[in-house]
Amino acid sequence: MTRIFCGVDVSSATLDAQIRPGSIEGQFSATTEGIAALAAFCRQHGVELVVMEATGGYEKRAYTLLWNEGIPTAVVNPRLVRQFAQAMGSLEKTDRIDACMIAWFAEVKRIVPQEPPSAVQERLRALVTRLRQLTELNVAQRNQRRLVGDAGVAQGFSELLALLARQMREIETEIAALLAADPLWRALDRSFRSIKGVAGRTIARLVAEMPEIGTISNKAIAKLAGLAPLADDSGKRNGRRTTRGGRTNVRSILFVVAELVRRHNPDFADFHSRLRQAGKSPKVTRVAMARKLLVQLNAKARDMRGELALTA
Repeated sequence: MTRIFCGVDVSSATLDAQIRPGSIEGQFSATTEGIAALAAFCRQHGVELVVMEATGGYEKRAYTLLWNEGIPTAVVNPRLVRQFAQAMGSLEKTDRIDACMIAWFAEVKRIVPQEPPSAVQERLRALVTRLRQLTELNVAQRNQRRLVGDAGVAQGFSELLALLARQMREIETEIAALLAADPLWRALDRSFRSIKGVAGRTIARLVAEMPEIGTISNKAIAKLAGLAPLADDSGKRNGRRTTRGGRTNVRSILFVVAELVRRHNPDFADFHSRLRQAGKSPKVTRVAMARKLLVQLNAKARDMRGELALTA
């Protein structure tokens, strides 16, 4: 049975929609009223799934409000849609063409609905993102202060650093409260901490930015984080496996934490030694260590989710 898709090209002011199969199209304002009109347009034409690209945040409002209107919606990677359009011979790029390509991409790839995160999940993600930003700013300011000889300028650095420290403490307190208030997050926090070296910020980052942990396979979770070696073979040639893509913020903290875990966990230390003795480069070793940690965390999350399901 043919499914009906509606591709939506999102901009700051407008939403261009194209229904596939067929050539029904429409343009709506990116306001609450315009999104409600888009929802009515989709219901009128029997649309089963609305698909839009991730556009740096402009899509979030339409995505959430369409779900609130009862319209199943999904967000896809714009790079993949562009590559698909080029592969199909469409080199032109307009809002109307983009909407059509999004709908066609969704049809070919059999995209499924993706429910938006809850308000609490969004709050946690916002806090984790802000904490990361403040931490990076704190490190930069400390490094810059070391080069300052003027007492008055140094005092300004000290005041700013004190403000950053206070804001980071406040955010960390709120993050801890959010994790403690949710039964699943509380259980994951307890389970993850059983690996010595895994602490609060790592757990918050995983829960906020990788909510799929414990629900998908080890191979899938590694690929999601950009830690899975990707094949590059052709005929008799066996190409070099490389990693690319994935969630940068999750991957970056796993690199750091895997090194901490290695200092406390003999299994990780032995694994690291075997890799180095086998002649693996530091980069390959680093990726393998992070992947090993993520796989263990995924297994713990899967077990914990199973336990909670049994007691529910």
